[in-house]
Amino acid sequence: MLKKIAIILTFLLVSGFFVAQADVLTIREDAPQSYVVKKGDTLWDISALYLTEPWLWPQLWQMNPQIDNPHLIYPGDTLTLTYDAQGRPRLAINENVKRLSPTSRKTLKGDNAISTLPLSMIRPYLTFEQALTEERINALPYVLGSNANVKNSTNNHIIYVKGVLDAGASYGVYRKGKPYIDPETDLILGYETKLVATARAFRSGRAATEDKPLEAASLNVLSVKREIKQGDKVMPALEGQSLPAFFIMTKPTFDIEGLIIDTTSDLREFSKWDIVVLNRGSLHELTAGHMLGIYRNSPVVFDGKDGPVYIEDGNKLQKAMRNFGDNSIQLPREKVGELMVFKVAERTSFAIVTKNSSPVRVGDLISNL
Repeated sequence: MLKKIAIILTFLLVSGFFVAQADVLTIREDAPQSYVVKKGDTLWDISALYLTEPWLWPQLWQMNPQIDNPHLIYPGDTLTLTYDAQGRPRLAINENVKRLSPTSRKTLKGDNAISTLPLSMIRPYLTFEQALTEERINALPYVLGSNANVKNSTNNHIIYVKGVLDAGASYGVYRKGKPYIDPETDLILGYETKLVATARAFRSGRAATEDKPLEAASLNVLSVKREIKQGDKVMPALEGQSLPAFFIMTKPTFDIEGLIIDTTSDLREFSKWDIVVLNRGSLHELTAGHMLGIYRNSPVVFDGKDGPVYIEDGNKLQKAMRNFGDNSIQLPREKVGELMVFKVAERTSFAIVTKNSSPVRVGDLISNL
């Protein structure tokens, strides 16, 4: 069961709602007639009990007249599957089953309401983790030192930054990490930019002028994930602001082809709810909420006079001829999963795996569903 999360993330189709209408809503044969919501459930989990494509869940709720926001569902609610006059399925709260609290369903502030996806998985990436170009990283304000005259600063230190900041604002301290390399072009698409610490500015600082020297901005360190070093970069901390209230979950209306180029885990293979990095971003018209399929090429076969043989099992000549002639056959690619893009940079994107039929790997293809 997924952990309880503190922030409610709702996925409500707006313009994308009408795109989803084109998809046929098919109820699973083993769908329960009723379901009691449990603590830790997500709308995605519940929708997966009824739909083969859980991301189409708003269609299942759109006809529900009982609440302003059908995604404000609470543990203890009993959900019942019914059909409207047109034969369309709907999932509604069974008001004949009473519960004591909470009584209000009018806002997004109910701490006990269930979320759509396991926000605990993606929240760090929505709020802090970045994929930035080298030019952007080099342009950021950076740490000059601390009041303790040490190379590595920790909690309770004051750090000084070259740059003009907003007094009272919160900032993230970052360190440039590994490059994200596009295997198709060998170009660096950006760099992993890892959060080191958080801090709050109490002096703005100023740039040097003809009559006044540069004055460093001053920040109180609030929390530390690893020691702060001179030269670490500083960016506004967007926690609580960059968590979107609404995502538009849609299929892209254009053709998209790309690759999974990295994962945020150290595992060779990964699965549902894992975070991956794609070699496509805003330059390729990707936006947060886009649903994509994950695909994998089947093996290449050399079909020679002695019969078919997998290329990796072939002789040197067969391997050398893999890209030539009619005897080298690339077998069809197959779908191994689905993902949702949730954070987009210029040339890269973060996505969460929402479904997989076999382990997902770096190098797997991404394309339209």
